[in-house]
Amino acid sequence: MTSENEKIPVITKIETQKRAGRYNVYLDGRYAFPVSEDVLVRFRLFKGSEVDVQLREQLENADQQSQAWGVALGYISYQQRTEKETIDYLVKKEYDPETIDAVIGRLKEELVLNDKHYAYSYVRTMRRTSDKGPTVIRRTLQQKHVAPTYVDEALADEYDLDAQLTKLAELVPKLQRQYRKETPRLQRQKVQKRLVDRGYSFDVVDEALNDVSFEMSADDQAELMAPQAEKLWRRYRAQPESQRKMKVRQALYRKGFSGELISAWFEELEDE
Repeated sequence: MTSENEKIPVITKIETQKRAGRYNVYLDGRYAFPVSEDVLVRFRLFKGSEVDVQLREQLENADQQSQAWGVALGYISYQQRTEKETIDYLVKKEYDPETIDAVIGRLKEELVLNDKHYAYSYVRTMRRTSDKGPTVIRRTLQQKHVAPTYVDEALADEYDLDAQLTKLAELVPKLQRQYRKETPRLQRQKVQKRLVDRGYSFDVVDEALNDVSFEMSADDQAELMAPQAEKLWRRYRAQPESQRKMKVRQALYRKGFSGELISAWFEELEDE
């Protein structure tokens, strides 16, 4: 607090900096501190204004917040950000917790920062532009510290069962083509695994695959199996014959070949 005999400093000059929107303030003829245009206007600073110790502290705090506000807006302008991402960015820029809290509060109040809106926008974008399912999208939003309630609401409204089945109807044929040289059983297993890995639940994937036909003619399967069976037969040549046959049969069955096809191959082998 200023005593009665102590003179309160007066602004004698406000000088424009080279940086747009920044000003240097002089008190009693000496440079004192910088301020932003926002602070200059908000506190109605002009030549002749008195600036005591308390006001100067307020101005410095306000200027710090003004700078942080500009940094935050610049960060958000490139793309939408979550509250946590913005806080982390301001921490990285070394702003103090009080300044960060004030800036985040103002961003939320002015709806520049809105995690609920972010969740809806993110789910909508991922549904339209990617092959990711709800589980993967949920995990990503959780990593960004978006509130679970917002995530649940966004997924329920933007990526319901019908939307998922529509997306899977696009994805399944593409995956079928990738595994067309596998046995039908293995085709289904691999397509199912890929879809679950991409974030769709087993129940939804099963529903999507219910009416999908995984086919390969018996002749094509036999042709596909023959070189694999021969390779396995050579691999286990050191085993007793009964053990050798069992291992080959088990390996071929795991690859999706039917017991009938495997038995037919062994019959041909014996005929040779």
